Order: sequence, then C-alpha cells, then structure tokens
Amino acid sequence: MQPDAAYKKPIRSLEDALEHCQSLGMRLSKQRRFILELLWQDKEHLSAREIYDRLNQQGKEIGHTSVYQNLEALSAQGVIECIDRADGRLYGNISDPHSHVNCLDTNQILDVHVELPEELIRYVEQQTGVKITNYSIDFFGYRQSEAAAS
Repeated sequence: MQPDAAYKKPIRSLEDALEHCQSLGMRLSKQRRFILELLWQDKEHLSAREIYDRLNQQGKEIGHTSVYQNLEALSAQGVIECIDRADGRLYGNISDPHSHVNCLDTNQILDVHVELPEELIRYVEQQTGVKITNYSIDFFGYRQSEAAAS
C-alpha cells in the first residue's frame, strides 16, 4: 500500500528506487543500497531471512536487525513492496500498482502489469457503486510444464 494517494513516478528500476529515496530525504546507507540492489538484481519476492542470507553469501556483511529495519523503512515509504502471507512477509522490487501470478508448485510470486478493458472496469463500478481508481489481480496456477504433465 502506498503511503499517500498523491501521484508519484512509478519505480521501474534501481535508479528510480534510489532517486525516490533521495526525493523523500531517506539516507542511502550502504546496507540500504545492498538491499535495493539485491531486490532489483534477483527480481523475486524474498523474505527478510532470504535477503539476509543472500547478501551475506555475496560477502556484503549486514546484520539481521539492519535488514529488518531497512525493509520496514523502504516498504513504509512505498519504495519496495511488502506482501503479508501466512508464512511471513515477502519483499519485492516493484511498488507501483501491479498484479501477481502465484505459482502453486513453487510458491513463487511473479509480478505482472495487467490492464483491464475499460468496459470491465465500468461494469464493476455499476455493480458496486464504487469508482475504481486502482486495482490489482491475484492469479493462481501451476507452471505450464507441470500442468501439461497432469
């Protein structure tokens, strides 16, 4: 969820994320850069523990507390995405409105930008009496190779 409803430039690259941090007056510490670089490099939704492990495997020393604090600060400011799941929080690099494809056999979450036809949005508005200003869709399924085998 975005910190405010005002329009902001979509964050579509590491450079955009760094620029957005600077525009918010956020300090760009070495640890914060490490986290942003990893999320943009791996383009996956990762837990804080996975981020901690991967950064340390890369020789980038960072403490558990630093990882958690930076993830909270970055997600609270809308720089990165935070997804709450039953098994914990996952963090992703894309923070602007988008949809997810949830792969049921790998538990992977893939980002996808979907634009619904205007007629469908109007239909939903007529059915609900709510003016749609934004939306995200969750898709669920199996890898095509798995589905073809069954």
